[in-house]
Amino acid sequence: MARMSLVVDVHTHMLANEWLALLKQHGGPTYSVAPMGRLEQVIHSDGAPFMIPLPEMFDYDLRIKNMDRARVDLAVVSLTCPNVYWGDRDISLRAARIVNEDMAAAQRAFPDRIRWFTSLPWQYPEAALGELKRTLEAGAVGVMVLANIAGRSLTDPLFATIWEAIDAAALPVLVHPTAPPGSREMDMAATNTIPPIGFMFDTTLAIGRCIYDGFFDRYPNLKIIAAHGGGALPYLAGRLDVCFDHIPQCSANISEPPTNYLRRIYVDAVVYRLDALKLAVDVCGPENVLYGSDYPHKIGDMIGCLSRVDSLPGDVRHLVRGQNAMRIFKLG
Repeated sequence: MARMSLVVDVHTHMLANEWLALLKQHGGPTYSVAPMGRLEQVIHSDGAPFMIPLPEMFDYDLRIKNMDRARVDLAVVSLTCPNVYWGDRDISLRAARIVNEDMAAAQRAFPDRIRWFTSLPWQYPEAALGELKRTLEAGAVGVMVLANIAGRSLTDPLFATIWEAIDAAALPVLVHPTAPPGSREMDMAATNTIPPIGFMFDTTLAIGRCIYDGFFDRYPNLKIIAAHGGGALPYLAGRLDVCFDHIPQCSANISEPPTNYLRRIYVDAVVYRLDALKLAVDVCGPENVLYGSDYPHKIGDMIGCLSRVDSLPGDVRHLVRGQNAMRIFKLG
């Protein structure tokens, strides 16, 4: 198959049964697993349903069949929320190793089809650094992090040594949302607004804070991938710049307009509308948009997300389908 035709999915998830069992046992009080309607298992955050484990999330053979059906060549799989930020040091590290070892095994089983993001116990930096080193040696091609780590911002000084190591290795980092801090106070359980709105808010706030904080100047080698098209950031680009021009606190830590930083991050194509995808391309640049599907979540859509990518102009289409991912993950 010619390189130009490769399709690389950078936003797609897998779980492990042992990880889910550990979450059930140690996830409280924030996280619980309980039935909801006809569904036997739904992960709740502070009582609000926000993630449904589906059979496809545990089955790599089925994943490969569905990738074939959708004509997706390579998947860079990752753990989804709530990741491993819900236990003490030993439990969080154990949860990370369960998933990382499962994904490493999947890559060995399907070497032409699977790559993976490592998950780290970020709230315990020494353990996280050890797991980062171990998993890079085991074949991980990037790092997965949630947009808030047990309520802490990505720019929290606690995580500085981890970011320094990731930056030194110039790794891609998928920033994926979870339930935003304050979900209970925002009454998100009543209408289950965590997935449609809360997740987007979480990513937007996280990356926006990184921009205004000067984070991207401190870590210039990072390849940050902001999930779901960067949340609302492409739509807010003009407002980010206006505030930089007129509000002193918004220019205190950076010397360039925020839109310049939006050209230094990557976003995926999980936006569900062609006009939204085109906006992401316009704001972030055609070399900074990557195909993603969010498979196998209930709203994941390998075929639909790819069809929108294939509606882009020819040169842009090939970049987004896979060429950009091949470059930043060094898969060529």
